[in-house]
Amino acid sequence: MPFLDHLEELRWRILWSLLAITIGAVIGFALVYYFNVLELLIRPVRLARADPDLRLIYLSPADPFFITLKLGIVVGIVLAFPVVLYHVWSFLSPALEKSEKRAIIPALYLGLVLFVAGVAMAYFAALPVTLEFFESFQPGALSAQLEVGKTLGFITKLLLAFGIVFELPVVIMVLTALGLVTPAFLRSKRRHAIVIITALASIITPGDVVTLTIMMMVPLILLYELSILLSAGIYRRRMIREKEAEIRAPAGPAEGAVEAR
Repeated sequence: MPFLDHLEELRWRILWSLLAITIGAVIGFALVYYFNVLELLIRPVRLARADPDLRLIYLSPADPFFITLKLGIVVGIVLAFPVVLYHVWSFLSPALEKSEKRAIIPALYLGLVLFVAGVAMAYFAALPVTLEFFESFQPGALSAQLEVGKTLGFITKLLLAFGIVFELPVVIMVLTALGLVTPAFLRSKRRHAIVIITALASIITPGDVVTLTIMMMVPLILLYELSILLSAGIYRRRMIREKEAEIRAPAGPAEGAVEAR
């Protein structure tokens, strides 16, 4: 396909993706407004403060509308994500080989499962402990007035951080399928990975050592080991295909001349 045709296709796929996000945002706004999605995000704060009647404050008359709008956009992006992913895949897949497609397609499904698992772990396990940790500082001298924008921003960032970090096996699978990473390399860098995981866990999940270990380090180390296993499987199949291709490859001119003699 000529370069200008590629740009035209890219333009239309971006427009269709933006349209899907817009429609998803309208649906998301309705879901947030009528089904009280905000309560799901406030519930961990109420549990951490042991106050079932807790209400977050806002500082501007327009804040409730804009908070609902922002949450609606976030929900809309989540709803439109399959459509956006389809257009991204349709644009990139012609440039990939069949073996690369076979590795990347399962990785996309696995990535969705891992993202949901990371968000669920953050919501049900890490977020309550993190909020309780922050609430334990200066309770006698300070009284919290939780503003809705900053509080929801903190919660959503933590949820997204866990979801993105849990995508580690997917990234490793794609890099292995593209030939950029090998299982031997991952095994040789295991100790470096543990150090990086420890630093990352301390940033994402503040708290004591036990909380830090249980909530973030252990899952990430297990995901790294899973990444090595998945990488080994993809690398093994790739080596088998390359050997089969060498066996089926026709003999060169010199070899053909020797055989003719």
